[in-house]
Amino acid sequence: MRSDAEIADSVELWPIEKVATEMLGLPPESLHPYGRHIAKVDRSTIAGLESKPRGKLVLVTGISPTPAGEGKTTTTVGLTDALRRIGVRATAALREPSMGPVFGMKGGAAGGGHSQVVPMIDINLHFTGDFAAIAGANNLLAALIDNHIHHGNALGIDQRRIEWKRVVDMNDRALRQSVIGLGGTTGGVPREEGWDIVVASELMAIFCLATSLRDLKERIGRIVVAYTRDRKPVTAADLEAPEAMTIMLANALQPNLVQTLEHSPVFIHGGPFANIAHGCNSVLATQTALATSDVVVTEAGFGADLGAEKFIDLKCRMAGLAPDVAVVVATVRALKYHGGVGVPDLNVENLDAVRAGAANLRRHLQNMREVFGVPAVVAINRFPSDTDAEVALVRELAMAEDAPAVEATHVVDGSAGATALADTVNNLLDKNLANLTYAYPEDADIVAKAEAVARRIYRADAVSWSPAARRSLKQLTEDGYGKLPVCFAKTQYSFSTDPKALGAVDGHTVEVREVRLRAGAGFVVLVTGDIMTMPGLPKVPASAGMSIDDDGTVRGLS
Repeated sequence: MRSDAEIADSVELWPIEKVATEMLGLPPESLHPYGRHIAKVDRSTIAGLESKPRGKLVLVTGISPTPAGEGKTTTTVGLTDALRRIGVRATAALREPSMGPVFGMKGGAAGGGHSQVVPMIDINLHFTGDFAAIAGANNLLAALIDNHIHHGNALGIDQRRIEWKRVVDMNDRALRQSVIGLGGTTGGVPREEGWDIVVASELMAIFCLATSLRDLKERIGRIVVAYTRDRKPVTAADLEAPEAMTIMLANALQPNLVQTLEHSPVFIHGGPFANIAHGCNSVLATQTALATSDVVVTEAGFGADLGAEKFIDLKCRMAGLAPDVAVVVATVRALKYHGGVGVPDLNVENLDAVRAGAANLRRHLQNMREVFGVPAVVAINRFPSDTDAEVALVRELAMAEDAPAVEATHVVDGSAGATALADTVNNLLDKNLANLTYAYPEDADIVAKAEAVARRIYRADAVSWSPAARRSLKQLTEDGYGKLPVCFAKTQYSFSTDPKALGAVDGHTVEVREVRLRAGAGFVVLVTGDIMTMPGLPKVPASAGMSIDDDGTVRGLS
């Protein structure tokens, strides 16, 4: 089978102006091109779309991820192409890849096979520079904090209680804990510091939730960067940072437009992780897609317990969005893994393991329908090793949960392999069955919201709080943040905080070790288990398998 890069090279891409005009009805002057195949959509054009009718929204989510692979991004792309194939004006809205995972464990994140977004290499690397702009603005604020302390500390910042971290778009465990300000009086004030990866930062979350430059600036101003010695919060506005930071982000805030191999339009913009942030592309990109299309297919990171929950309880609630249908992606291989089969044996037919692993799929379907009120379709992303009997069993088990299950082969066959899925999704859209509800009431306190998510989504019996987490809860409640929404930072591999507890584990305790205020984004992060906001590289990182030829051809990035 040809590589993703070879498949992409075999397709002649349309000029991005043609995608914008013919597929979205946007005038050429609304674009800021980055070469021939990438463009940003001008903010004045976006503002002019506010009165346009909105299309319907399809959320692609999945079962709890496994080493066997599920394929949410390829399904998002394949479904978008297939909807276009059956005559529906469809557009995809996705997150930008982070270079940390690209060079680390995951590899590229632009789909694969005949269901990918192009130009793939540009998207996976620096793209339009959005992440660099976010990192730069984030680190400007960090520099302003240390500069303020160096020049007399008029705000009385307690340097032991600085909350704002520097960021970099790379996995680098050596930066988790560091010391800065060495080198004498010219080096600033020495203190301990920690770094995060860009996609785990509050500024990335703010960037993806902002609806305008004004909203972005106001959110930045609300960021709590530190506390004084008498425990009063210090904000970015106190440091006079919002204007300069917004200047750095102004161009980046305009959504990026690219295309699939079959020329369907795709907005790729923003990229917060779903296990340590809210895991959704930007509100602006989603809104722009909804104003220029009849159906928008978007993706939330990882399984429905993490990505879909945050998509609905955070992004949808804040932005007034509502998914009309959810597509839960599953593979026979992943279900067998959840059923106890090791990776070496996943290609062997095992109906008992499929049946056992389907408990994980069943839980995600129940959450979508019973907690959130969104009808769901199961996309069976078929691998060549899957047997007809295994696929039929998955379909039978899904139907028992009142969810249609459709086999899809879009990775191999492109849109032709997902037309049945597109027909099923389109038929559900026509029925208007969604009645969106949330996991918790908006006016509940943080503890009640955390317990609601833990019990209703994760099927936990309890939530426990470390002494440090309880102190943080007390502080932020006293400061007026006690009813913010919650964003769990949790392993993506399990409903519990134990990544090895597969299937549909229940009766466990969710242990919150740390509470982080994200006042600008408008939520609090509840850090659980051993989750890290600065990942490390694996023993053999993906970068080891990459190369570049003398003519500039990149290999091994897929």
